[in-house]
Amino acid sequence: MRYLELYNSYDFTIEKAEGVYIFDTDGNKYFDTFSGIGVLALGHSHPEVVHAISDKLHKYAHTSNYFLDQDTETVAELISDPGDKVFFVNSGTEATELALKIIKKKIGAGKILFFSNSFHGRSLGALSVNGFPGIRDQFKPLLPDTIEAEFNDIESLREAAANNPDIKAVFFEPLQGSGGVQPASEEFVAELNQLIDQNNWILAVDEVQAGLYRTAEKYSYQNFDLSPDLITVAKALGGGLPLGGVVMKGEMTGVLEPGDHGSTFAPNPLALRGARVVMEKLESMQDSIAERGEYFLKKLKELKSEKIKEVRGIGLMLGIELNEEIPDLRAKAQAEGILLNIVKGKVIRFLPALNITKDEIDQLLEKLKKII
Repeated sequence: MRYLELYNSYDFTIEKAEGVYIFDTDGNKYFDTFSGIGVLALGHSHPEVVHAISDKLHKYAHTSNYFLDQDTETVAELISDPGDKVFFVNSGTEATELALKIIKKKIGAGKILFFSNSFHGRSLGALSVNGFPGIRDQFKPLLPDTIEAEFNDIESLREAAANNPDIKAVFFEPLQGSGGVQPASEEFVAELNQLIDQNNWILAVDEVQAGLYRTAEKYSYQNFDLSPDLITVAKALGGGLPLGGVVMKGEMTGVLEPGDHGSTFAPNPLALRGARVVMEKLESMQDSIAERGEYFLKKLKELKSEKIKEVRGIGLMLGIELNEEIPDLRAKAQAEGILLNIVKGKVIRFLPALNITKDEIDQLLEKLKKII
């Protein structure tokens, strides 16, 4: 096989996908809890998204960033506040890279703080602020002047600040995704805010997975007491096509000058058209996302199993932490018609379509009961 396999892929071929379901070529139907790892906010093959992208494709597929697409400003307005600036890229990792470039240009030789179990991408720059040693350390040396502290550990945060007075910026994921659907504690955020205020740190918030109404708020940081200078977005933004971006606030809007950054493909016109539909619909769905998130969380907490250690999350970004790993859990789930996303070995991560119905949640929970 010539394709380099770096993922533990499922052993079936997809025939089609609609809503919260994937169908294989053998006629099997699976409940998809991945949603493309949070990409398909409106589920698979949403008709309005498909129509919008198809219509744009018949006009043109690509032009380059020397031509301002008609959807660019609309999508920028949908993901930012008045006074902000947005630059579009192709992915979450690229958004991290751009945020790092803005920070590095602003702070010069200053240091950047990041946290354990935080995931910001796999490129060399992104790995430099990535809190997973297993995927980071084998590629060292990386960017210098990055400092790691323990997530949700106030003493570790204080020690990092005290020992590194030249910290000038912090990369922060308020609701960790790959880290096990782990929200920052109120006390930890309060301490972080105090240090940001005292030291005038730049705050870059990673909203690639938890942002864009995944927690019912436009951005997950709005569930916390945070005021970012930079926001990275991607995943759900492009309606299934690659699209990311960096939202710049305040002084950050004036850091980059023409020639400082660019992209051949971003923003791709097809992805922008999908983004416009997705963001307009999600904005109108905010209350229903909150309601279904509360319903899903309540149902998960009603599961009675000695295998469950904790249920946690915000909105429709939820997780079950197990007391210990269950052998062949993914295969057992597949046999019951569920595609489970398992992170850190024993955390089941749920990133369902944000238009999932209560009936579909009930169906999922009935299947889940048989497994755990």
